[in-house]
Amino acid sequence: MLVEGQQQRIRLHGIDCPEKGQPYSRVATQFTKDMLALGKVKVQQLDTDRYGRVIGIVLINGTINLNERLLEAGLAWHYKTYDPSPEWARMETIAKTSKRGLWVEKDAVAPWEWRKRKRAERSK
Repeated sequence: MLVEGQQQRIRLHGIDCPEKGQPYSRVATQFTKDMLALGKVKVQQLDTDRYGRVIGIVLINGTINLNERLLEAGLAWHYKTYDPSPEWARMETIAKTSKRGLWVEKDAVAPWEWRKRKRAERSK
């Protein structure tokens, strides 16, 4: 994404969106692009991952929290391992019970489980 005029790879803190090939990955990607098009993007950097990517919270026009919007839209899982926020857990629960986005799927598979399955398939 473009952040303050520079191209950067950002890992969204506290959430995990569907991987390529998973249901709703394209919807989540398009939603993110549409949100980023709304205005100026700023990243509150919280950390750097082992691949050198910035881990952060993405703000659009200073007030729109992309991480939260993805949760509310049902296009991401709350990654509780990395973020214990009860507010974000509540957002995910509301999206689930309202069957928003990927939560219409009866057996939605969290991206970290999907990645684990893919690694196991490759190692056979």
